[in-house]
Amino acid sequence: MREVPSVRVAAHTAQAGARRAARRARRPVLRLRERFRGRAGLVAFLAVLGPGLIAGMAGNDAGGITTYTVVGAETGLTLLWLFPVMIVILAVVQEMVGRLGVVTGQGLSDLIRDRFGVRWTAFAMLVLLVANVAQTITEFAGVSAAGSVVGIPAILLVPASAALLWALVLFASRRTVERVFVLTVIVFALYIVSAVLAHPDWGEVARALVTPTLPTDPAVLLLVVALVGTTITPFMQFYLQSAVAEKGIGTDELGLERADAIFGAVWTNVIAAFIVVAVAATLFVNGIKVETAADAAAALEPVAGELASVIFAIGLFGASMLAATILPITTAFVICEAFGWESGVGKRFRDAPAFFGIFTFLVVLGAAVVLVPGLDPIPLIIGAQYLQGLLLPIVLVFIVLLVNDRRLMGRYANGRGMNILTWGCIGLVVILDVALIGSAMGEAVGISVG
Repeated sequence: MREVPSVRVAAHTAQAGARRAARRARRPVLRLRERFRGRAGLVAFLAVLGPGLIAGMAGNDAGGITTYTVVGAETGLTLLWLFPVMIVILAVVQEMVGRLGVVTGQGLSDLIRDRFGVRWTAFAMLVLLVANVAQTITEFAGVSAAGSVVGIPAILLVPASAALLWALVLFASRRTVERVFVLTVIVFALYIVSAVLAHPDWGEVARALVTPTLPTDPAVLLLVVALVGTTITPFMQFYLQSAVAEKGIGTDELGLERADAIFGAVWTNVIAAFIVVAVAATLFVNGIKVETAADAAAALEPVAGELASVIFAIGLFGASMLAATILPITTAFVICEAFGWESGVGKRFRDAPAFFGIFTFLVVLGAAVVLVPGLDPIPLIIGAQYLQGLLLPIVLVFIVLLVNDRRLMGRYANGRGMNILTWGCIGLVVILDVALIGSAMGEAVGISVG
């Protein structure tokens, strides 16, 4: 006899509840609210700060910085008005993901499996795995490019960087790893310094931020697509929810986690905007064309001085290192959640061998491929972006469906106003992704967009 849907739903819900209870039972006894009972304000916020900020800044990886660099070099300040829009989109998505992690105590792939079944989970994981492998390679390519600007050979810098981040995740506690990540995020502030050293016209910058201009040039339109697409990536959301669940943030700290998610969205796009300003005020006004962030760092020296060039390279290195760590961690989390294996930063290798094994494999592979003589990383970068673009709308729809499930979220489910805003943001992302994929297919069959 076939099991009726109501029975399947009840059984599914019971299994999910048991998994959430087991996960909560493994959390540290000293919860954040207990450690900081009686305290409020900044102290309480700093106790929760981390997942949203780190996830947001991980999107400013080597590919993201390259995109912002090209936008500044090709269009100047014309597209600066998009960054306030992207703050809203990223804040909406990260708030929902953070809320899912707080209320359920589960990672995103875990919830997808519980509510939509193994097949959808396997599909999402397969695409995410392939995309993240290619993206991890590009992050080590960013490390190599940053080193070349300051004269450090890749054969020395890439293996040393891989060994450093591997040891950090394998041997340090979760709190130590998170603190290092937050400190890495602070390195991005160097891009603000870089923009100041470029001496832009701040009046023009302010006007560009509030003056929307719709591009008609197909090439510029593709830059808009790339700009928005690089701001929200699936691995960011998988990492954020898993990190929130592992950190053990309770519903009484939900407001603080929301603040963390929104702060991450704001800080991420502020840094991106300053990158555009720095490049626009130096390379664009002098008609200098670049194709990569490393090109921009090198080109800044004769225009804005050696200090600006070095600062830009250090920012690229920090961005690449952060993403080169987050990507393998996220991939390991997702796969372990899908198969029910133990996972978590700060655990011992013997307690979570699959998690650390997958993490190690991706780090070693990413670093090794970059060191292959004569390898062109550009096809890998392009392929990773297309795969992330294909997966993103699917992941966003999963997120919205989950956060609207009142059996799962109860009173923390989305309201009508939030859903209107959410579906509007998703619709914009889908339109832009379709445009990007359509352009790629057109170029594949010989149709030029320029």
